[in-house]
Amino acid sequence: MREQRSSQWYAGNDRNAYIHRAWMRRGLPQHAFDGRPHIAIANTASDLTPCNSHLNEVAKSVEQGVYEAGGIPMNLPVVSLGETLVRPTAMLWRNMAAMATEEMLRANPIDGVVLLGGCDKTIPSLLMAAASVDLPAVVVPGGPMLTGTFRGVPLGCGTDVWRLSEEVRAGTLSEDQFTRSESSMIRSRGHCNTMGTASTMALVSEALGAIIPGLAGTPAPDSRLLEGAHASGRLAVDLVAAGRRPSDIFTAASFVNAIVALAAIGGSTNAVVHLLAIAGRLGVPLALDDFDRIGSSVPLLVDLQPAGRFLMEDFHRAGGLLAVLREVKDLLDPSALTVTGLPLVDYLDDAAIWDPEVIRLRREPLQDAAGIAVLYGNLAPRGAIVKPAAASPELLEHRGRAVVFDSIEDMHARIDDPDLDVDPTSVLVLKGCGPKGYPGMPEVSNMPLPKKLLEQGVRDMVRICDGRMSGTAYGTVVLHVTPEAADGGPLALVENGDVIFLDIANRRLELEVDPDELAQRTPNAATVQGFANPARGWERLYVDHVLQADTGADLDFLIGSTGDRVSRESH
Repeated sequence: MREQRSSQWYAGNDRNAYIHRAWMRRGLPQHAFDGRPHIAIANTASDLTPCNSHLNEVAKSVEQGVYEAGGIPMNLPVVSLGETLVRPTAMLWRNMAAMATEEMLRANPIDGVVLLGGCDKTIPSLLMAAASVDLPAVVVPGGPMLTGTFRGVPLGCGTDVWRLSEEVRAGTLSEDQFTRSESSMIRSRGHCNTMGTASTMALVSEALGAIIPGLAGTPAPDSRLLEGAHASGRLAVDLVAAGRRPSDIFTAASFVNAIVALAAIGGSTNAVVHLLAIAGRLGVPLALDDFDRIGSSVPLLVDLQPAGRFLMEDFHRAGGLLAVLREVKDLLDPSALTVTGLPLVDYLDDAAIWDPEVIRLRREPLQDAAGIAVLYGNLAPRGAIVKPAAASPELLEHRGRAVVFDSIEDMHARIDDPDLDVDPTSVLVLKGCGPKGYPGMPEVSNMPLPKKLLEQGVRDMVRICDGRMSGTAYGTVVLHVTPEAADGGPLALVENGDVIFLDIANRRLELEVDPDELAQRTPNAATVQGFANPARGWERLYVDHVLQADTGADLDFLIGSTGDRVSRESH
């Protein structure tokens, strides 16, 4: 039998081994310390993370699987981040959650880990932690909620928040009806049922190899999720026996497959910053340009909100991720392994599309080439991204006057001002929302449109921001502009009336202002400072050390992996 890492705590007859065993003898029998693998269940269940509130039930199935396979399960609550509740933005805490989980995995007597996540930042933070500590790990995603309906129409969680709220502002939906839709939208446990960040990160993580193939996308109330959780518990014990670690699975080939999957499903732009951060923990050479190079020509095959019509329950029914990947199998790297030890491509031969309306055949795509586009120009020297699948075709090439907001507060104060100098051809520019400037890079890039334009029937405009946008959102939104305004980026110099040229086909984002004039400009102090100078705590540490979006917005001292070794005893 392979010597377990946990034996460093429990084996032997000295005082320290006695202490470790004795304090764990609260229900554990003597044979729990005979070399059986101890498997942590890193559990992000929390009532304040509504999308993950059911994960304690999922954890019970994982425990049963671990026991059945001869392991010892250990519940380990870890930092949980509720996207809809945490202020100022859950992204501010992603790196903290990853760091805390990493340290707890390393510090404790465990041999492997099952990672339970669901809501947007929970799976990325768990994968970042697992990559850095490099213990055998498998992810169990919490799954999307079931489809709710309002006035006979299916509701896309998140996406229809943006749509319905704009209809209220346009005067086409009453506030009473808007409020009544709340209880209809959230029909069951689980995360957003659109192709938002939560769904995207679950599916992309499966393509990366972190999840048992076929499990991601299973609805949260579906009993097959518990079956998959049980199997994942068993697999965790096998992973320890095989010595199969994240560094063996998350290779350059795996990231190729993740990017292909991201494009084919029409996934969230947030996956870009998360995958870059995970790769950075492993030392895998992944760059912003790789998302364009690998994914931009991949056809969009999934007709799901916000880029399409259907929802995650339909996606699962139609065949799920494996059915999608079978259609683009020739674009995948066949060498990439999964947590099972088998290549991802080995699971595709039997995958079938059961509803070609939801999952399109390769020869009949929703869009021919709809992956993430990476833009460059004097407004984004280190890049910005846009999701063509969610954009309006008539705005893919556009020239317009800038209407500038120096902060999120400035935008809220003026966006509905009847005297705002804006028309449908204008380009809305929001500054001060990057990793340092907010701080935390919030999901505000999909700015609400000016009320007076909504009343005229306008439903999309070009918007540019150094922040992020929800994966459930839609529109012609240029985001992740790097460097951000608060870090010396040229976005800080844009003024009202400046002409901006967007050319997605040619990957250009240009501020059409004479370079000599730009050199004479100084940024608005509100943009550069904003809330980027906290006095203490995590926010102080974050602002001092966070990197820009083009490398994943991780902290500079968290890049790389430390492994699982702890050199000193606690007594």
